[in-house]
Amino acid sequence: MSAKGAKRPNRSAKKIAPKRSKKRSPGGDRTARSKKSSGTGSTHARSQIGRNAKPPLGASPIKFGLRLPSFALGARSATLAEMGAYLRRAEDLGFDSAVSIDHLLLTPPAYACTWLEPVALLSALAGVTRTIKLGTRVLVLPLRNPAYFAKEWATLDLVSGGRTILGVGVGWHEEEFGLMGVPHRERGRRMDEMLEAVTALWAGDHVSYDGKYYTFRDLTIDPKPLQKPHPPIWIGGGSQPFEKVYGQTVTNIDPVLRRIAKYAKTWVPHSSATADMVKGDWEKIQRFMGDFGRRPGDMSKVYSNFVWVLKKGQKPESAIPHFKTFSGMDLPYWREFYLLGEAEELAERIRAKVANLGGCEHIVLNPLDWSMEQLELLASEVLPRVARP
Repeated sequence: MSAKGAKRPNRSAKKIAPKRSKKRSPGGDRTARSKKSSGTGSTHARSQIGRNAKPPLGASPIKFGLRLPSFALGARSATLAEMGAYLRRAEDLGFDSAVSIDHLLLTPPAYACTWLEPVALLSALAGVTRTIKLGTRVLVLPLRNPAYFAKEWATLDLVSGGRTILGVGVGWHEEEFGLMGVPHRERGRRMDEMLEAVTALWAGDHVSYDGKYYTFRDLTIDPKPLQKPHPPIWIGGGSQPFEKVYGQTVTNIDPVLRRIAKYAKTWVPHSSATADMVKGDWEKIQRFMGDFGRRPGDMSKVYSNFVWVLKKGQKPESAIPHFKTFSGMDLPYWREFYLLGEAEELAERIRAKVANLGGCEHIVLNPLDWSMEQLELLASEVLPRVARP
């Protein structure tokens, strides 16, 4: 696939990359080297599940993941040891993936903090985890250079043992684009070219690409990703209450939905999208997929959201300090658009969202801190209710 006005990648010199040394299987021998998680968690949840019990989430047809609370909080930021213990416990519990947000700057009013840089973070986490997939949800692809990023992400895929998920989006914060010298209005078309150029560089050697924004000749980038033909690509986007969240007006979301229909293996709607928004977007994506010779079954879907689980009898107000760590919004907003409530209520809300998607293959929830207690509540009280027939 190539952008409008672009030539197809030229791989005639060497159709496929030359033979490389035998690669270790995904995960390598990391399992043997890894230590068990040493974090402490909810006594109640641990007594129910037990460290040696069969992961309660493993039998579900839905894959459950975590979006990490990788907030950049200075001295209060979580340490690598804390993150590693948390994610190894998540592996024990049966979580399939862990992904991180990408923001260069503060982005009020939506967010009250920024996040750790995702590629550096995931590279570190690859060394302290064993089986969990590591990725972004989502990385702002138009801010990157195709050649540099192709090498950067392929290296991450290689050193993680083929465990990466590349979740990408066009971004929205104008100051981030201005700082990087990328015109905000060009971000959608740049995203298309980035996807074409990067996947071509991963597929072969001596690649040429001629786009409006990116051009190169006879270029070979090594290493190639361990996953073939490349890591799975998730694309985030769609309708949401833009004015309330970002202070922006979006009059036509169709170009975003067409991009998803053309390129995405997996679609990730916005966390704040209402049920009607998600349903309407999915109907359009399915129609657009037909224009590109794809069927709805070619694409999987993700339901994702921020979450805080209340214990029995706890008031929603008790969660305010946790939401305020990262969000510039207020309690009514969090209750309407995010997941805040007791386990049974949250499970029903998630099931309703999944139904509006026409079903989904992945559920990725974003706890608000690195506490084992919230992780255990999700695994023992919320997600088993979601997974039941």
